[in-house]
Amino acid sequence: MTGKSPAASEKTMDILLWRHAEAEDGMPDAKRKLTARGHKQAKQVARWLRKRLPADTRILASPAIRAVQTAQALELPFETGDKLGTGANAAGLLGAAGWPHAGGTVLVVSHQPTLGHAAALLLTGDAADWSVRKGALWWFTYRIRNGNAETLLRAVIAPDLV
Repeated sequence: MTGKSPAASEKTMDILLWRHAEAEDGMPDAKRKLTARGHKQAKQVARWLRKRLPADTRILASPAIRAVQTAQALELPFETGDKLGTGANAAGLLGAAGWPHAGGTVLVVSHQPTLGHAAALLLTGDAADWSVRKGALWWFTYRIRNGNAETLLRAVIAPDLV
């Protein structure tokens, strides 16, 4: 090992998949709000994230109320987009984030089963039915090492563990 850093032309990218916190039951689905417990979950994870996110992190959220409220817990600017909404699919979500070639860090606040499918796709290449707990966060890094593309799972955080 030479100790050299990767070539400047080799982009790395981080993507964080954050499932909205606990929400009320009811319809219409897109109008469901966070419960008191959900607000607490969002604040716990947001506190953990604020200590670790790069200043230039791009934050994207589903337009559903519960996802917007979860993203608001960060107290940082964010964008909403339909490709992250309740009817989204894993490929659309990753495309909206620019994965893996946009570089930098992107935080996506969205829903199940899309986030579980995206997590499985990132690690295995198949959009399997993985479950992401309410309020939980999965952090992935894409990098080139020795000429090979790698996707690493850096962290999985649940609200009750932070």
